[in-house]
Amino acid sequence: MSAWSWKYTAESAIHVVWNLGLMSLGSALCAVAINGILIPQQFYGAGFSGVSLVIHYLVPTLPVAALYFVLNVPIFALGWMYVGRRFFLYSIAGMLIFTSALAWVHVSLPIHDKILSALMAGIIIGVGSGVILRSLGSSGGLDILSVILLKRFSIRLGTTILAFNSLILGAGAILFSLDRALYTLIFIFVSSYVVNLVVTGLSQRKAVFIISPQWEEISHEIMDKIQRGVTIIGGRGGYTGRDERILYTVITFRELSQLKQLIRGIDSDAFVVVTDTLEVIGHRIGNQPHW
Repeated sequence: MSAWSWKYTAESAIHVVWNLGLMSLGSALCAVAINGILIPQQFYGAGFSGVSLVIHYLVPTLPVAALYFVLNVPIFALGWMYVGRRFFLYSIAGMLIFTSALAWVHVSLPIHDKILSALMAGIIIGVGSGVILRSLGSSGGLDILSVILLKRFSIRLGTTILAFNSLILGAGAILFSLDRALYTLIFIFVSSYVVNLVVTGLSQRKAVFIISPQWEEISHEIMDKIQRGVTIIGGRGGYTGRDERILYTVITFRELSQLKQLIRGIDSDAFVVVTDTLEVIGHRIGNQPHW
């Protein structure tokens, strides 16, 4: 084997181990919250694990791990048709890891207050799910559906999770207790927010529009000091009727403070609009994982 081939094989192996490690860590966190909080508190859960919990409460002899595995079989057929083969194969591994974690990871968390339990479960599962989705795969189930909707319709991961879980809440409220459904709603809302934070987090990109007579100097400073590209857009003032130059750039959240200081140092009266981005795809500034 040549030195190049050996290096490529070693890097590929490390890459696989890293992604499997992320899925294992995320699955373990989710299992801690499910077995340590949701089941003791009789909350309904989220996604396919939530469906598994509802069935488990109806038929206690059926284990949650086995139910989760069975429910994932049809969704993987959809995943094979719509998501990449690499993501699909990693997701099979992720589903097996998640199922094993549900069966074997049992950690008792001494939290008795239901509100605090819902908040803690939401944080733990949100972090766990986000870590899994930072890998090249998922834990199966709703994660695959979420990624499909994100790729095809740019619907945020947390939004899909929240909408799907509304159905679980409705079923749980009818079959069991409205109080438990409301506690579960708190948990689901927190976990949905944390998933978005972990997946995009502080790397959330900001789109910035700048209007200033010193647009040329500002443009050069952005490219030189922040090292971000700038697009110059022609415009006309609605009141003055004068031709304007509008600068458009996309930066990271951490670069926003530096950009504002740079603009103020050149033109304190510059008109600046900063907006959040849903998704940015690109070589240097893109922040969306390629599923």
